[in-house]
Amino acid sequence: MILLTKSPLAGDLCALTFSICVALSLLRCFEETARRGVFDQKLNRKLVHITFGLQFMLCWPLFSSGSQGAFMAAVVPGVNIVKVLLIGYGIVKDEATVKSMSRFGDHRELIRGPLYYVCTITLCCTVYWRTSPIAIAAMCNLCAGDGIADIIGRRFGKKKIPYNTDKSFAGSIAMAVAGFIASVGYMYYFSMFGFVEKKSKMVVGFFVVSLMSAFVESLPISTKLDDNLTVPLANVLLGTLVFL
Repeated sequence: MILLTKSPLAGDLCALTFSICVALSLLRCFEETARRGVFDQKLNRKLVHITFGLQFMLCWPLFSSGSQGAFMAAVVPGVNIVKVLLIGYGIVKDEATVKSMSRFGDHRELIRGPLYYVCTITLCCTVYWRTSPIAIAAMCNLCAGDGIADIIGRRFGKKKIPYNTDKSFAGSIAMAVAGFIASVGYMYYFSMFGFVEKKSKMVVGFFVVSLMSAFVESLPISTKLDDNLTVPLANVLLGTLVFL
């Protein structure tokens, strides 16, 4: 644990405050870029998708071990679940958030992909936490893998996948590579704090899970439902078989 204090609760509260400030600052930054039109709306959305979860994982070592730290950390995405629901159902008006998180500027989109996204992060905190390779794989394939897949697919995805013309070979390959690299990177990061042990078997497991995540993301069902839902489910199911 980085934050040294005599009281674990006080340390977790400090970690929570810091994590919320970082998360809100990041979201505010992308809300501003969306409002000013700095990036294409779809690109802006994917940059939020990639960075929010990955930067939040960087904050996990600040929290204490055990269920208290896990549940305190889960407050960060939990706050965003409430925010997404309020905006998605039109109870609260926030055009900047809608622009930064939606594909087409419809606030109702937030109660699908963005909601599944923050629910996945909350689940990884409360159920798996930082000692589980399942959490690492699920977060990295959802954030880095799925996010990079869309960016690369739109730019270089001329060769479409036969069973789903909405997806491309370039995007799927990029997803597998990005998810795998991010997973291994966070394995090394968490091993610095003694949360996981660096193992070649774990690296192989990450490779298998990333490949299968890319395959699941390319299926028509992921287009019909939402890959923010199907990819995490695939990671949890396959990760349970591979890592446990």
